[in-house]
Amino acid sequence: MHWKKTLAILPLLLVGACSVAPMQAKHDLIGIQRSDLISCAGVPDNSTSLPDGEVLEWRQDQEVQGPLTLKTPFSFELDVGGHGTCHMVARLRQGRVSQIEYTGPSATLGGPYAACRPLVLACEKWIVHK
Repeated sequence: MHWKKTLAILPLLLVGACSVAPMQAKHDLIGIQRSDLISCAGVPDNSTSLPDGEVLEWRQDQEVQGPLTLKTPFSFELDVGGHGTCHMVARLRQGRVSQIEYTGPSATLGGPYAACRPLVLACEKWIVHK
């Protein structure tokens, strides 16, 4: 009987895991050097110098689709998972990350930040193995 409960909960755990990395990165990446951020996240798509530092932006503009799309006859289509894109914005002060934020529409079953996962996954793995 317990295995039935486990099977029922497993999809929820897997879906929730999609948005854990971006939220964890908002804390884990604080304080790392600019060069380390670029080596794990890649070259930013945009950068802006500010009087007190710099802002770097990475864009994940290819829509991440949700895990379930139902298509029926008569051109009826139901997308249960949703779609999402993400922009990761890092604020740096004195060459170190002081803030991470995410922008862009993201409405997937994986959570509001699931589309941001590809942007931070390598950095999260780097932090864990550091």
